[in-house]
Amino acid sequence: MTHSLKDRWERSLQNNYGTPSIVLHRGSGAEVWDADGMRYLDLLGGIATNLLGHGNSEISSAIAQQASKLSHVSNFYMHEPVIALAEKLQSFTGDHTARTFFCNSGAEANEAALKLSRLTGRTKILATDGAFHGRTMGALSLTGQPSKRDAFKPLIKGIKHVPFGDIGAARKAISKKVAMFIVEPIQGENGVVVPPTGYLSELRALTSESGVLLAFDCVQTGMGRTGQWFGYESSGIVPDIITLAKGLGAGLPLGATIALGLASQLFTPGSHGSTFGGNPIACAAANAQIAIIEREGLLASNRAKGALLKENISQIEGVDLIRGEGLLLGIVLKQPIAKHVQVRLLTQGFLTNATSETVLRIAPAFTISETQLTEFISALTKELRHG
Repeated sequence: MTHSLKDRWERSLQNNYGTPSIVLHRGSGAEVWDADGMRYLDLLGGIATNLLGHGNSEISSAIAQQASKLSHVSNFYMHEPVIALAEKLQSFTGDHTARTFFCNSGAEANEAALKLSRLTGRTKILATDGAFHGRTMGALSLTGQPSKRDAFKPLIKGIKHVPFGDIGAARKAISKKVAMFIVEPIQGENGVVVPPTGYLSELRALTSESGVLLAFDCVQTGMGRTGQWFGYESSGIVPDIITLAKGLGAGLPLGATIALGLASQLFTPGSHGSTFGGNPIACAAANAQIAIIEREGLLASNRAKGALLKENISQIEGVDLIRGEGLLLGIVLKQPIAKHVQVRLLTQGFLTNATSETVLRIAPAFTISETQLTEFISALTKELRHG
């Protein structure tokens, strides 16, 4: 069956992903099964997207109920699920001025942030080396990874990249000509890179001094993955813009750009839009997911599971260090064998992601059990010892 499906893939899809090595057929919780019946422990979670794993009955029920009532509404009209979700996101910011624009992806959320920044009357933007903000032309212009950018130049002008975590470089680059500084609280696609303590709060001080919008791309850190709703809260500051996607929609396409303070007044009727943004079904799924996360205390659980993983994985022979927060972790290996390890783990039934030759990224479902985590730790230990 797998061979037949791969042939069909190659005959019908463009080659931007290459041909995936396995065909997934169904999932339950943190486990998935391929078309040949092999079981895998999903440590990647749809790239930090399937927050509650696969086949959650409450989310499935919310989707089905909403689909039976109202599947889509144009942005000419209101519907209750989108209002309820916007209210929840506002409450998570702790700021009553927060206003949300809904879209379909992280790239679109960052495109909206870019457009907001232009409405300040300034045009220059600062981003960071190694950052990933999406693959559409505006978001790609913000992305600080030449391997993804170079083939599509010329990109948007007026965007400068500075070293991530280097407050001195930021200080030199920030001026009253800059509209926005966009940064990830933790760089996900770059290998789960954590900034130095105080970096985000110092950025806030610098941007505030020059009237520059500070945007946090929380697409990967957001919705509780780090043990905080957005991933920047421990810094004790409030940004002007927050972008979300990935885990927001419980597996359905949903992104959000939250603007706070004066930034929340920049969009006016007709200045931006999205046909499918804030779709009732996607919002119903998001609302159901949030209710479960709150009810089950999964933010605290994520912090505890992250600590368990850090403590055990850091002691494995061949591991240099493990970085990240909660259930967004980068395992840095002493040797450049991460891609080999990813393949070897796949053959043993574990889905992970090598972001480079030395970093293995994991972002499992919040509902993954300690028994399953121990299973992964044992497999990784064995692979690095004998692989």
